[in-house]
Amino acid sequence: MRISVIGCGYLGAVHAVAMTELGHDVVGIDVDATRIASLSEGTAPFFEPELDPLLKSALQSGRLRFSTVAAAASDADVHFLAVGTPQKPDSHSADLTFVDAAFAAVAAVAKPGSLIAGKSTVPVGTAERLAKDLATLTSEVSLAWNPEFLREGFAVRDTLEPDRIVYGVETSAQGEKDVAKLDAVYHEAIKAGTPRLITNFATSELVKVSANAFLATKISFINAIGEIADITGADITELADAIGHDVRIGRRFLNAGVGFGGGCLPKDIRAFAARAEELGRASSLAFLNEVDAINLRQRQRVVDLAVELLGGSVNQRRVAILGVAFKPNSDDVRDSPALAVAVQLKGLGADVVATDPEGIDNARRQHPQLSYEPSVESALDGAELVILVTEWQEYREIDPVSIGSIVAGRIIIDGRNALDPSRWRESGWTYRGLGRP
Repeated sequence: MRISVIGCGYLGAVHAVAMTELGHDVVGIDVDATRIASLSEGTAPFFEPELDPLLKSALQSGRLRFSTVAAAASDADVHFLAVGTPQKPDSHSADLTFVDAAFAAVAAVAKPGSLIAGKSTVPVGTAERLAKDLATLTSEVSLAWNPEFLREGFAVRDTLEPDRIVYGVETSAQGEKDVAKLDAVYHEAIKAGTPRLITNFATSELVKVSANAFLATKISFINAIGEIADITGADITELADAIGHDVRIGRRFLNAGVGFGGGCLPKDIRAFAARAEELGRASSLAFLNEVDAINLRQRQRVVDLAVELLGGSVNQRRVAILGVAFKPNSDDVRDSPALAVAVQLKGLGADVVATDPEGIDNARRQHPQLSYEPSVESALDGAELVILVTEWQEYREIDPVSIGSIVAGRIIIDGRNALDPSRWRESGWTYRGLGRP
């Protein structure tokens, strides 16, 4: 297939490279000339495991190229819209500026018989609106919605080997043709037995935001129970293990800690609740506001615990923050709980020094007021309190004995409940997790 990917940020760049890996001829389009130059040279402008080697290979094969000109996509059979839908600065609603601009650009150059397939996470009703707009321009280009389900840190595998594929198409003969085109795109995954669901526009749009809302709710649920565990002496990790054995509940996403962040879950649940209000059903998703509040409260819990463990004040006390990315295997610091904790402690007068295997450059651009160190050892040097906030594997494997001579105070807050409390306490550390006695 000849494929274009409109938008070469995180989602688009991964999708373009993966499509090439599947044997398609791909052109990636983006208005950001710096981003396009970086990708054209074989370097992704963000960290994602597996991506750079595949990007270089795809460029060398001649099946992948990048451009800032929309007309470069004119011969594509399928155009994927993969632009961002950030939160509006003045509300919780999704900003569709980039979606509308990308749609208009590709609609103007799309050849007769081609398909525009949306991958961006959008408010329900967006695809129907765009389909109506497209019908006023041409009857020879069609629209489908094909939501993405990527996990940062596993995005390449999730694209090449998805756990499900969803097509939102119109119920018509044209819709059947659109399904056939998308089947050709995802031929390898379908052949491997990946479930494929064909539905209408509204359902395909709701699938993604509903999945994110459910995951966010599950995380906030266990953190809410963790607040009760804190004051009763229960162990939230053991509790999660116990209820996780119930097949109706499951253990995944029941890890209590500092909460979720990133560029998807927080803004998606807010936009979902805002869309429900626009549809006159605000009460249906009102619980998502509490999910959001619980999540943000976790960050404050860590800050309060830091103040408590340092005797009531962090002013002029050296605090080491392990991790600044919102999750491991990523350099994404958007809405990062780790950075939120670091910035709050800095505001209380703490001497904050942070480290991360991949996220320091992005964190420094957002918060230059913080101090950053490239290694764990340099970050811990002289620290009176250590806070693990991003559970990189190398932080999980830290030897509490060996670093005991580096720090000024053997106190650690495990913001992800990722460490073995007994091992740290036996090594002379004061260990505190969230929801753990």
